[in-house]
Amino acid sequence: MSHAYTVKDRDFVVVGLQPWDLPIGSNCKNIALEFSKHNRVLYVNAPLDRNTLLKKKNDPQVQKRIRISQGKEPQLQQIQDNLWQFFPNCKLESINMLPDGFIYDFFNKRNNKKYAKEIKKGISELGFKNIILFNDSDMFRSFYFDELLKPAQYIYYTRDNMLAVDYWKKHGLRLEPALMKKVDLVTANSVYLARIGEKYTPKSYYVGQGCETDQFSAEINHTEPSDVATIAHPRIGYIGALYGLRLDYKLLENIAKKRPDWNLVLVGPEDDAFKASELHSMENVFFTGSKKPEELPAYLSTFDVALNPQILNEVTIGNYPRKIDEYLAMGKPTVATKTEAMEIFNGYVYLAKDEDDYLAMIEQALNENDANLKQKRIDFARSHTWENSVAEIYKAMDNK
Repeated sequence: MSHAYTVKDRDFVVVGLQPWDLPIGSNCKNIALEFSKHNRVLYVNAPLDRNTLLKKKNDPQVQKRIRISQGKEPQLQQIQDNLWQFFPNCKLESINMLPDGFIYDFFNKRNNKKYAKEIKKGISELGFKNIILFNDSDMFRSFYFDELLKPAQYIYYTRDNMLAVDYWKKHGLRLEPALMKKVDLVTANSVYLARIGEKYTPKSYYVGQGCETDQFSAEINHTEPSDVATIAHPRIGYIGALYGLRLDYKLLENIAKKRPDWNLVLVGPEDDAFKASELHSMENVFFTGSKKPEELPAYLSTFDVALNPQILNEVTIGNYPRKIDEYLAMGKPTVATKTEAMEIFNGYVYLAKDEDDYLAMIEQALNENDANLKQKRIDFARSHTWENSVAEIYKAMDNK
């Protein structure tokens, strides 16, 4: 991807699922930061709804919003040059339990109107004109924003197959396609999700994914963690959440059984499915438990081959796994389940369809690893920057 495209001196309003003050990374925050290099950006934190206010009253984020509603803190707060966060001072009704249809739509439109009225305050205070509205997967609260905010351009961004989750499925099966038809363009971080968008609009674009790979640099020398130092090579490893909904633990069991000369190292928190699996009774499988983010590169540096053994289901099929970029940034030969979203990694990652493929490809990865292949992986991972991804969004915006 080239980063030749730039949009400058425009006013962006960003709405989405994740508030700025939630202390974890997100695509939407990274994109907003990139927008703000050449444009003014208002990042809107979604308003509280009645259920959240009742159930999480002592949560620090909720407390902050209560202070703002009482006038003790400003609604508009500058984050850095060209970038502000805004806290709408309204309370939305919790309506997801309503049956899908006109009753839900009545209350959802009312929520949208309250929310949009508040956003207009922030737009007015900053003197924004001809706004570009960027919506990160907020298909309910922002459904009517084209009519209510009248943006010069409305972009819908999809980064996960939200409709695989029951909460989103109930009303989203109807509303997300309807929203995709209404907006000016759909942008997606995976090929699979872009193809879903194409069902509803010809203006659906794959824009790639950024990844902060500085921490995962092959040039950094790491001290081998003591809890894996005694494990013999070859080490076949995975880093991330060990959840049965996303990972095929049966596949890992079979790999460990069929190749007792390989050692599987699994780094991350486990759910009940993994805790109950046969993996825990195998001599060549090692669980390290959860590690701090800054510790992960040291573990990855000790792997001979990295894995992403996704199980294929509605949740994972369109998922862009950021961990693949982290693996490749350290030059690690990587074997992963073949999915539509993984197509872009073809030629840099061994893509396996089944257990036989996994066994053969891990063997191949162990045998053919060399400096040239390592550098190709590193260069490819480094091309996945937020600058390049946002340039693709700008390019799509310009596709009249």
